Amino acid sequence: MSINFKVTQLCEKRVQVSPPLTRGPSAFIPENEVMQANGLDERTNLLVEEYSTSGRLDNITQVMSIHTQYLESFLRSQFYMLRMDGPLPLPYRHYIAIMAAARHQCSYLINMHVDEFLKTGGIAEWLNGLEYIPQRLKNLNEINKLLAHRPWLITKEHIQKLVKTGENNWSLPELVHAVVLLAHYHALASFVFGSGINPERDPDTSNGVRLIAVNNFCVCDLANDNNIENASLTSSNFGIADSLSELEALMERMKRLQEDKEDEEASQEEMDTRFEKEKKESLLVISGAFDDEIVSTDVSRYVEDPGFGYKDFARRGEDHLPTFRAQDYTWENHGFSLVNRLYSDIGHLLDEKFRMVYNLTYNTMATHEDVDTTTLRRALFNYVHCMYGIRYDDYDYGEVNQLLERSLKVYIKTVTCYPERTTKRMYDSYWRQFKHSEKVHVNLLLMEARMQAELLYALRAITRHLT
Repeated sequence: MSINFKVTQLCEKRVQVSPPLTRGPSAFIPENEVMQANGLDERTNLLVEEYSTSGRLDNITQVMSIHTQYLESFLRSQFYMLRMDGPLPLPYRHYIAIMAAARHQCSYLINMHVDEFLKTGGIAEWLNGLEYIPQRLKNLNEINKLLAHRPWLITKEHIQKLVKTGENNWSLPELVHAVVLLAHYHALASFVFGSGINPERDPDTSNGVRLIAVNNFCVCDLANDNNIENASLTSSNFGIADSLSELEALMERMKRLQEDKEDEEASQEEMDTRFEKEKKESLLVISGAFDDEIVSTDVSRYVEDPGFGYKDFARRGEDHLPTFRAQDYTWENHGFSLVNRLYSDIGHLLDEKFRMVYNLTYNTMATHEDVDTTTLRRALFNYVHCMYGIRYDDYDYGEVNQLLERSLKVYIKTVTCYPERTTKRMYDSYWRQFKHSEKVHVNLLLMEARMQAELLYALRAITRHLT
């Protein structure tokens, strides 16, 4: 195939997008702040040389490189699932990434993997849409849809259907590889939208802007919130004094929680009540009225059942779904060993990444130093799991209400459950005195909490299939 023909194919398959109105890797973070925060340029470049599949410093990597320790764990695990020995052929891996990103209309990731799919020998015809792909890949549509939006609905029957379908069946190692890829790219879409990742600039194009969209809004809409209203955020025009007092109040609540914990522990009954209360209250966190979202035709070719989306786990008046008690099926004791047994070494890489983001701290909060942020990091991680119906018996969910203000809850729910709806105003509305690097850390926590939640439900279903 000639190079010119291949370039033409790529241009045909990419989603067209207007040039970004903001410079730099993010529409939410000033370019100079990304560059200032990343003082380890040489280390980042070495990581990109070793682990980047595209061989370039893309915008996701630039924003993540604010936290270089985490970036290394992220790039190593992503490189392993895309490039190293594994059950799935390379083109399958990139096509699965496209299918996952399409659930959230994430054209940025779709186009990145359209390129990679063709570079690794993928059949160009598959890029015309799902009707052109093998039945075996089509069979992943259901689990892709459930994992992305309502993972609690996944059962061992879904697994059995995939591994017992005659000539189109999936082996368990192949299925685990596929599930890891799906969960990774659903969660990465949350990071892309939550961080306002800009389209790539490409030296190979005349205007320097590569044809990669952030989502089906124009980038100017993403940055300026054109035509997007969110009632929960309309009163967010605080002054500096307000946001400073807000910061002091948060630190005071963190200190008080620590002291209360040392004085007395809540009873198990009280802990149960607080979890149920938080689960129900998450229903009231509204992420904007987007019932009639339009999916662009470029993206819709990769989506089956586009109307299927997140539905609150705790929705009233529906069949009661049992809470997933984390103690009954934990990542550390169950998921990790299963995933490692069926897809060697990925468990270690994922575990390192989860631990890295959960324990990452610089002991600072905005302008304050020597601050223990453990309770805040735990509240963020556990609130995501709460929205997915996962409960930790030893965690007091009263802490979530104490530490996470309403505008932050709106942001968390949007980024985690409906990432394509995220706007700059939502990003700006919470923690106004915090540094952008701290908000990027929040996005990393949300991304990993979401990925782990999806994996827990899928791996539990695989375990039940095996027993």
